[in-house]
Amino acid sequence: NRRRDGATRYHRDTPGNLVYTRSMIVMEDFLDSPTDQKIVCQLIGDAVQLLLPRHQTAPLVCSSPHSGTDYKDDFLDASKLSAFDLRRSEDSFVDELFTRAPLHGAPLVSALFPRSYIDPNREPYELDPNMFCDSLPTFVKARSDRVRAGFGSIARIVANGAEIYQGKLHFSEAEARIKNYYTPYHDSVRRLVDETRERFGFAILMDCHSMPSVGGPSDRDAGRRRADIVLGDRFGTSCAAEVIEHAELALLELGFRVARNEPYAGAHTTSHYGRPVENVHALQIEINRALYMEEARYARSEGHAPLMQRLGEFVRIMAEIEARHLKRRSNGS
Repeated sequence: NRRRDGATRYHRDTPGNLVYTRSMIVMEDFLDSPTDQKIVCQLIGDAVQLLLPRHQTAPLVCSSPHSGTDYKDDFLDASKLSAFDLRRSEDSFVDELFTRAPLHGAPLVSALFPRSYIDPNREPYELDPNMFCDSLPTFVKARSDRVRAGFGSIARIVANGAEIYQGKLHFSEAEARIKNYYTPYHDSVRRLVDETRERFGFAILMDCHSMPSVGGPSDRDAGRRRADIVLGDRFGTSCAAEVIEHAELALLELGFRVARNEPYAGAHTTSHYGRPVENVHALQIEINRALYMEEARYARSEGHAPLMQRLGEFVRIMAEIEARHLKRRSNGS
């Protein structure tokens, strides 16, 4: 089939002995654990995978909203593009890169659905009216910059500008995607963030992404090699300064080239969850794809396994962040 490239749903092998079912299971000897931490894997329908430490010891939650690879039949049938071309919008393998986070006491939330199907790093109703055959409700956010660019919650195009759909959609399709995929993802993130704040007095959400190694033709940094990792805090609004400083220092000590807020400062997730005055800090992490994958083939490179180890160490260092500057007392003192 020209669209499926040999696969109805694109699934990949997973590192170590990670096996997931539709029930909660306990992971034994997971990823050659350097700790005695046991990992619980839970699926929320076919929308979300949670990797949870049996005992959460870190004030962190890691999220991977754009690494999902479950390209369903109805989506492929509605698309002009092959499954391979739809992957242009993926942050491929980012969930794998952070699978060591639970070993250091931090839960990991991963979307199983692809970003090109519905994007959880957008407001739910950022929709382009021109993509639908019926009128949209007045509450739809139809004029955002992201919608105009083609990247609303239901995207019109993939990363290289190719149109996704053969025809127009019904609004009921958008509602179904929001209900069945977008909402369970954010319910999971919100629950873990709230539980983390309750347990530690504050929470840090690290929203994990990947980026092309070189700026594209329409990017501000067109043609330029990017840093290894870009940290985004919405220009100082989504987390305390101590959080991004701690992250930057940790990454520099691990040998990465680091930039802040350029070309990515964070999107819906960082702005929505990042409330430092409420003891919730959100930091976006963008990883240069040249570090771990062959970008043209969407395949892991020899750098994948070493990077997973280094990012596990990064999570461990982030878990040691001191709380005294990150908790605001409720009495205002």
